[in-house]
Amino acid sequence: MSLKVIAFDADDTLWINETYFDETEKKFCGLMEDYLSHQGISKELFKVEIDNLKLYGYGIKGYILSMIEAAMNISNNTIPIEIIEKIIQYGKELLEKPIVLLDGVEETLETLHGKYKLVVATKGDLLDQRRKLHNSGLGHYFHHIEVMSDKQEIDYSDLIKRLEIQPSEFFMIGNSLKSDVLPVLAIGGHAVHIPFHTTWAHEKIDHKVEHENFSAFENITEVLKRLE
Repeated sequence: MSLKVIAFDADDTLWINETYFDETEKKFCGLMEDYLSHQGISKELFKVEIDNLKLYGYGIKGYILSMIEAAMNISNNTIPIEIIEKIIQYGKELLEKPIVLLDGVEETLETLHGKYKLVVATKGDLLDQRRKLHNSGLGHYFHHIEVMSDKQEIDYSDLIKRLEIQPSEFFMIGNSLKSDVLPVLAIGGHAVHIPFHTTWAHEKIDHKVEHENFSAFENITEVLKRLE
């Protein structure tokens, strides 16, 4: 491989993220359990989230608004203001969660730094993702951070053009087969899947990925062998 750029997804690739969302959803279900079963509440919240992606994009702020909207739907617009205040509190707590690096991340970045141009390619809220990168202490490893509105083929193609490289010179590492792997392979890049123990339902796929430019590892440090 003649690689020039190695890109890393951020949430659940560099640091823990989905675990915090799961914890918040459980608290939200507990808050609303007088109206509906926890399963029903989760189903309604997910539906509202997906419907709102085109308006809010990905990230915690959109999630907060979706929780409020789901609460209104579930309660038939009778939710008391105290519940709304609690939901906002949950959202702020989510924004203030500590940054916990995943095993092997810093070792991998330190090894690759200086050998390749390293970038962060992630979805989410720009302010929040920049804050997390700053608080992670990893910022100095990266040449560029790209907070993408989505991770479709066109989004990666645009990123590759801005980086002034060819798709074959681009190598993506992430925890989502749907967002971090399939679009990159489709445009001629290389991709590695590092699974996280929890995956948001919207990021799941129902088929096996087989491609000459694809690899899957359990720990991010195993990527180093792939690049030897």
